[in-house]
Amino acid sequence: MTSGATRPERHHDRPAGRPDGAAAVVVGGGLAGTTAALALADAGLRVTLVEGRPRLGGLVFSFRRDSTAGELTVDNGQHVYLRCCTAYSKLLERIDAAHLVPLQERMDVPVLDADRLRLGRLRRTALPVPLHLARSLALYPHLSPAERAAVVRATLALKGLDPADPALDETDFGSWLRRYGQSPRAVEALWDLVGIATLNARAQDVSMGLAAKVFKTGLLSAPGAADIGWSRVPLGDVHDTLASTALEKAGVRIALRTRAGALARKDGGWQVSVDNGPHGSEQLTADTVVLAVPQRETHALLPDGALDDRDRLLDIGTAPILNLHVVYDRKVLRRPFFAAVGSPVQWVFDRTDASGLTRVAGNEHCQYLAVSQSAAQEEIDQPVAKLRARYLPELERLLPAARGARIHDFFVTRERTATFAPAPGVGRLRPAARTQAPGLFLAGAWTATGWPATMESAVRSGTAAAREALIELGFPQGQLPQEAA
Repeated sequence: MTSGATRPERHHDRPAGRPDGAAAVVVGGGLAGTTAALALADAGLRVTLVEGRPRLGGLVFSFRRDSTAGELTVDNGQHVYLRCCTAYSKLLERIDAAHLVPLQERMDVPVLDADRLRLGRLRRTALPVPLHLARSLALYPHLSPAERAAVVRATLALKGLDPADPALDETDFGSWLRRYGQSPRAVEALWDLVGIATLNARAQDVSMGLAAKVFKTGLLSAPGAADIGWSRVPLGDVHDTLASTALEKAGVRIALRTRAGALARKDGGWQVSVDNGPHGSEQLTADTVVLAVPQRETHALLPDGALDDRDRLLDIGTAPILNLHVVYDRKVLRRPFFAAVGSPVQWVFDRTDASGLTRVAGNEHCQYLAVSQSAAQEEIDQPVAKLRARYLPELERLLPAARGARIHDFFVTRERTATFAPAPGVGRLRPAARTQAPGLFLAGAWTATGWPATMESAVRSGTAAAREALIELGFPQGQLPQEAA
């Protein structure tokens, strides 16, 4: 993990066409802010990245924990991406982390029915879309033949939708599924299985536009679009340590434990007041400012007139994610991950190697599982004892090898505002990167990327903000960061 010290400034040779001495301040060191800072620095601007936490990564981070099995490196939550997440893949390459966050060769999702203990698989072939999923669907044991046929009809209807159609944003996905004959079982075992994990909401609470974006892009754009990738090392190694290294090499000054307090126009540019605690306050001047922080924090920082209706940002809701962490004294799961139906358990990942558990003497047979629970409004504030009493028996029901196993550790991480809520109507609330104030731009997964609140959306937003900033500064098209396909 990186220290809290402010990094020294470094400078690249200035590319032709760059306004001499142009400077930028990026507020927020999550994926959106990191992406924007790198893009601006690569264009030759002098960039300062301000982050209130003692680390980079935003909501994608790791921490250390002592347990009876030894010290673990724990991710705050399980984060995955898909092959169609081209912007995120590009960021991984930019920070030299792609080899640490590999993709499956082909999509393969084990799905366990808790009631029958029957394993199904959602996996693709190399056939063209939509035939790449035909065999998997035909053999999927969690749906009846009639339900599978109805899924095919709904899929073909999805293929004809335009996710950007404003009318789709005003209706909910659950109603659309019922209209196309999807049974409650089909919704649970297929549509919500994917949708809850990617959208952080159940079908009835999701904008049809965002649902169409997820399913069209992930399952119907290319055979390999839904191949899954996840980090084989702690997320902090990627989005804090390696991101910091890349930013420093690009010449970005990183100011951690530093909070932006106010923005003001001054001499045709911006003055950003920041507070770095015991080191006092500082006034940063910049031609360009990118606010890459959550919507409520953005609302507090925006000057009057920057948006037509700044208060609409407060109407963008949030949704929680709950993560349960269990360390067993033996191996209870032989797959890297699985999803469950007929159970409160959603997705379970083996994080043993990434946590460093097996490198502790005597723990060669222990296993650390992370249980990711999206759309967790009803449980996010429940006490650990209640969650333990509910989920450990469920894991034993799903994983017979866990019965009788000793629990070295059980703990919970909670992200109460993990994502923006993808509710119907949210599309008209999400602002574009460019504001009405010259030199001021917005980034964050919650902005108008067209994607749900994913790492991909965050990275795309950072690229969009940097592009708009450079266009305003007069950079030619050839020097702008490339948008992902």
